[in-house]
Amino acid sequence: MEKIAVSKIKEILKEITTPDDPRLIEFQKDTRKGVQLAVSQWQRKKDKYLALEKKYKEMSLFEEEKKAAGFRAICGIDEVGRGPLAGPVVAAAVILNDGHAILGLNDSKQLSSNKREELVKEIKKNARAIGIGEATAEEIDQLNIYQATKVAMQRAIDHLEIAPDCLLIDAMALDNGLPQEKIIKGDARSVSIAAASIIAKVYRDEWMANYGERYPEYGFAKNAGYGTKEHLKAIDEQGILPIHRKTFAPIKNK
Repeated sequence: MEKIAVSKIKEILKEITTPDDPRLIEFQKDTRKGVQLAVSQWQRKKDKYLALEKKYKEMSLFEEEKKAAGFRAICGIDEVGRGPLAGPVVAAAVILNDGHAILGLNDSKQLSSNKREELVKEIKKNARAIGIGEATAEEIDQLNIYQATKVAMQRAIDHLEIAPDCLLIDAMALDNGLPQEKIIKGDARSVSIAAASIIAKVYRDEWMANYGERYPEYGFAKNAGYGTKEHLKAIDEQGILPIHRKTFAPIKNK
């Protein structure tokens, strides 16, 4: 009997989703090198998908516990930009839909910029509400970065179209009377917080890049306001900008 062409087998493998599919079992018996390679690629892709699915379930445990306790508008909150020398600290608040499945969610710092952009689209499709809040460099200097971060987080909550009934916050607590849980490294442990981390990161990076178009010497599109050599050199040669944090070293020593 004439064997199926390797190119055709590759097309069929795209349709197969389970390891007990009779077609896959038959292909596994095919000794041709091209077929075995295609089967191995299918298996690696399947293993990667299962690993992402497993991690996603693990990262949904905090949300599931809150749902079991009767909460229905569980909001994940995270911030980005506490460490830079310039720009705002930005927080995001995200309430995900029931039944969401955004595989690949993680701490935004662990993801490539392309992956973050891809996930932002998925988060927006799967969110009941998204809020973004900022605290300016001036507010950071007036309040200190810790208190300014709280301000940005509360502003993100205030910008939600749906009022949350429970908060999951990355390593912070807010004095707003809402039921909440402070989760250390929450952006890698909770899907809601991870989603907020990605939303905030993409928003702030775009903010810094847009501002940087007016002052290209500072390299804000690449450094997002962190103290890189290029940035520090620009501060020395071009001076301090309105978005610089005057209480942060080495700027406060100028």
